[in-house]
Amino acid sequence: MLDRIAEFFIFGVVPLVVGILVMPELSVAAEKTLKGEVTYRERVALPPNAVLSVQLANVSQADAPAAVIGERKIAPAGQVPIKFEVSFDPQVIRPDMTYVLQARITVDDRLLFISDMRHQVDPLSDAPQTIMLKMVTSSEQPASAPVFGQIWLIEYIDGIGVIAEPQATFRISEAGKAGGSGPCNVYFAIAKVDGSTIAINDIGSTFKACAPEIMAEEKALFEALAKAASYHVDAGKLVIADKDGRVILRFNAAS
Repeated sequence: MLDRIAEFFIFGVVPLVVGILVMPELSVAAEKTLKGEVTYRERVALPPNAVLSVQLANVSQADAPAAVIGERKIAPAGQVPIKFEVSFDPQVIRPDMTYVLQARITVDDRLLFISDMRHQVDPLSDAPQTIMLKMVTSSEQPASAPVFGQIWLIEYIDGIGVIAEPQATFRISEAGKAGGSGPCNVYFAIAKVDGSTIAINDIGSTFKACAPEIMAEEKALFEALAKAASYHVDAGKLVIADKDGRVILRFNAAS
């Protein structure tokens, strides 16, 4: 009897242990890397605190911001040409979608260079990529003036998508008070605006309960506001991005 018990533990446990040991290799093998370099034509050196951000994005939907599926940030950036590697999950790539590489170089959140040409790629190709950047002039820097006092109607929320019927509003006063009507509740917050940077804190709201989908939209709105880092106003739209430059909120100016 003891011999049979010993056989069970010896031969029954080994396959389980082997299965556990090989799992990490499958996870690593699933990741793919897109390699290349970023450069520009201007004969100027980058400051020592310059930061390069490179994103692989799906731009198939014309009415929504690009969906970032891979990103690499290099700080300090060094000098051009700057080599980069962007890792992503190849299982999300679909043959009927359009993918691009987009890059920018910033210094203290001020935009210096950006990829203004569409750099379309096949993410599953091993061909090295070269992204050509354009220097951003002072007149092309994101606008930062007409944000105060305007009532903005929500158009896009990160994690939810395009809002078909704008219900939520947003407003910032020059005194730093922010808030509006959410999809369900009235909300309020404190906003600090400095140039093209913005920070929204101390978000609170009333406690009305609505349908689950409405509450999910409101939760996503509040979470996006808390991540706000920069903004610009263009053609009657307020666009808010997070610290990585990814668009998380978009509003239309109310008439």
